[in-house]
Amino acid sequence: MAAALSGLIYCFEKNLDYAPKLVADVSRSQMSDQPSTDLPLPMNHPAWVFSHLNVYLPIIRALITGESFEDPKEHRFGMLSQPESNPGIYADKEELIGYFVDQHRSILQLLKDADQDLLSKPMPLPRWQPIMPILGIALPYLMLNHENSHLGQLSAWRRVMKLPRV
Repeated sequence: MAAALSGLIYCFEKNLDYAPKLVADVSRSQMSDQPSTDLPLPMNHPAWVFSHLNVYLPIIRALITGESFEDPKEHRFGMLSQPESNPGIYADKEELIGYFVDQHRSILQLLKDADQDLLSKPMPLPRWQPIMPILGIALPYLMLNHENSHLGQLSAWRRVMKLPRV
């Protein structure tokens, strides 16, 4: 297995372990809590973060398998969305975390079985091609940079909510 694929697998496994811990002690009702109304934009709370990340997991899967997918830009929880405090617009905590975990496990297995040339394949989404022309750029960005930045937001959210660090 290529070293780059091994690195992706290792880091994605770490995220799979870490992410559920960030909300293990968060109640269903807290999942969409906004700890401060003084901010110019609302903080990214757990319900939004997991809803948002769950939009991208099937895309990661599709990139690995070569399947087509729709541009997530306009998705309800895509890049243009903002967290809302209404818990009714989000799936339940168990569903959000369960989907996140299941998709991670599936993606990890796909990566373990992947061909050596996976990372050299071209990006199929035209909007992303100028900045991520190959999967060797897109997968690390989506799986690590993007996901980790949002998991860091959950860590900050926990601190503002006066929850212990994970």
